Amino acid sequence: MLDNKGFDLWADGYDESVRISETSDTYPFAGYKKVLGTIYEKIRQQLGKKILDVGFGTGVLSTKLYNDGYEIWGIDFSREMIRIAGEKMPGAKLLQYDFTQGLPTELENQRFDGIICTYAIHHLDDGAKIDFIHKLRQHLTDQGRIYIGDVAFEDENALKQCRIQSGDLWDEDEIYPVKEKLILAFPDLEFIKITDCSGVFVLS
Repeated sequence: MLDNKGFDLWADGYDESVRISETSDTYPFAGYKKVLGTIYEKIRQQLGKKILDVGFGTGVLSTKLYNDGYEIWGIDFSREMIRIAGEKMPGAKLLQYDFTQGLPTELENQRFDGIICTYAIHHLDDGAKIDFIHKLRQHLTDQGRIYIGDVAFEDENALKQCRIQSGDLWDEDEIYPVKEKLILAFPDLEFIKITDCSGVFVLS
């Protein structure tokens, strides 16, 4: 698993790495644009303009919302990712913080109409995912929603099939979200399958 220095080094080539994987329709970024596009369209259907992006990376999705007039807050632990995203969104509130440790104190009294977490929550184990989602829910407005896009699966069998097909590409350090595990804690969880190895979770 990459640490913050590793992500700093990866920052400049991150978008290209995603493009290559998505274009070849292979794990881990098969369906990447559709995952982000699905979240974008759902946010656009909501009321409210205040968005938190957790693990925003180079700001691909949040920049599009920023350009549409949304108020963007974000946390990421890579200084270089923040620099790149900050150039695209000079008015955004971007905080350097490791979300595996929870949420920064700057968010303590903030509420959001939408909370986004794309290709990041797999850094948490299953129990930590549940705890973290509970924390995020405390920062939603009454009509707010959480959107989690990632390498994601309906059930363990679907994950197993993707793992077999991915072969040596499979990252053993990443713990991907699976609906049949999360729904025990979040009965209202919605899962939108994008490809055999990607999807979007929606929580209100």
